[in-house]
Amino acid sequence: MAGPEEVKFRVYNSMTQKKEIFEPIEQGKVRMYVCGVTAYDLSHLGHARAAMNFDVLYRYLQHLGYEVTYVRNFTDVDDKIIRRANEIGEDPLTLSNRFCQEYLDDMDALQCLLPTHQPRVSDHMEQIINMITQIINNDSAYTVDGDVFFEVDKFENYGDLSKQKLENNRAGERVAVDSRKHNPADFALWKAAKPGEPSWESPWGPGRPGWHIECSAMSAHYLSHKFDIHGGGIDLIFPHHENEIAQSCAAHQESHVSYWMHNGHVTNNNEKMSKSLGNFFTIREIIQKYHPLALRHFVLSAHYRSPLNYTVSQLESASDAVFYIYQTLQDCEDALSPFQEGNTKEDTKQNVRTVKITPAAQECISKLRVEFESKMSDDLNTAHILTGAFQDALKLINSSLKTLKKKQQRQAQLSTIQSLVEVKKEVTEVLNTLGLLSSHTYSEVLQQFKEKALIRAGLVEDDVLHLIEERTLAREKRDFSRSDQIRADLTTKGIALMDLGNETIWRPCVPVEQEQPAASVEEQQKET
Repeated sequence: MAGPEEVKFRVYNSMTQKKEIFEPIEQGKVRMYVCGVTAYDLSHLGHARAAMNFDVLYRYLQHLGYEVTYVRNFTDVDDKIIRRANEIGEDPLTLSNRFCQEYLDDMDALQCLLPTHQPRVSDHMEQIINMITQIINNDSAYTVDGDVFFEVDKFENYGDLSKQKLENNRAGERVAVDSRKHNPADFALWKAAKPGEPSWESPWGPGRPGWHIECSAMSAHYLSHKFDIHGGGIDLIFPHHENEIAQSCAAHQESHVSYWMHNGHVTNNNEKMSKSLGNFFTIREIIQKYHPLALRHFVLSAHYRSPLNYTVSQLESASDAVFYIYQTLQDCEDALSPFQEGNTKEDTKQNVRTVKITPAAQECISKLRVEFESKMSDDLNTAHILTGAFQDALKLINSSLKTLKKKQQRQAQLSTIQSLVEVKKEVTEVLNTLGLLSSHTYSEVLQQFKEKALIRAGLVEDDVLHLIEERTLAREKRDFSRSDQIRADLTTKGIALMDLGNETIWRPCVPVEQEQPAASVEEQQKET
């Protein structure tokens, strides 16, 4: 593995709108802040995409050898939370705490590593109030009836990130109409307490923070006023991140983020997926039918800055692709097990350690490393990581497994074994960096995929086994029409039957629609 300074990692900086070579403020260390969720409901696919994309960034930075401090916040004090809590008669902080845990459960299922810190707004009122006080002292905010507003006219660089001109922020569109504001674009740093809402004491009276100030205060607290990467969804560029920059710089002139990174929207039938539009799927809804690894594969199949259009067919293809990967790894593990530690003679173990791998395996490993590093270091281009050299590696494993079954000279056999070990190691390193390597065994993951396939098919395994038995009997009776029909019917449900010698097994597959039989001459005449 190359050191962090040896690989030229290029990232797209939303501030400059171009790719730049990543150079951390402190050599060998990275400080990264990513905006998390507002915890008032189950998270949807859009939240999953942001979490997984920045999890891959986190993993890749660690892969490059960086020591990463990763902060992802929870908004647990917000208008949406209060509104939802009032609707169902629950305490707002109790409700947000519950959905924070639901989010963590989803992230665990999706194999997102835990960030270094996961601060919550309710635990950082002191830092928020101190930053607002500093902004007021620096003459960039004003108080009105217990509210505190940031004065955007005092920050001359307002709009640099979003490239929007201040005069375009007309009242009633992006910001609420409030005649008390000096400028309609001014935004709340502190909101005066209202009946039935949670509140905290402050120099301006009881109240709660505005949405934007929380991230400025918590990022400064955990990462200092200067840090390397700030991430989030593209919808956060304006106004959230634009306002963060303004208030952070107003509080401390030296405030600076080196790289702003944003992931693209998730769309459903090419329309942005969001709760407000009601066209979203929660993570729970999706992973009830599809394995979380399939969802992760689907998300990573598009570049993180590109729109990601949700379709069932793409999710089916992703599920099939991951099943193939794990089946290959399982087959490799099964074939190698007789030659592993404790299962073979001592001299053979020594030979396996020292024998050279085949030229084909060496070339495969070299190509996979080069392709992986070049694509990942080009602004995390995950879209094509699991094609090309990665697929070639899987093909080499499968062809080597066939070779291993044949009679070979001892040295050739050992070379094949060691080649399998090394290629498999390289494949799993790629999967691990992408977050696609499960903590479960390969066989457990394959079984989980089969269980999800049965759910989608509306079957239980006994149904499939019964149909396999019926098909076997039909074949014995040479009723091939019935035999073919059983197989075809199952294929439409995403269940593929495979004949291995005298045994028939099943595995998940992409559902295939049956071709309609051609109309008879009589039927054609009737239609005309």
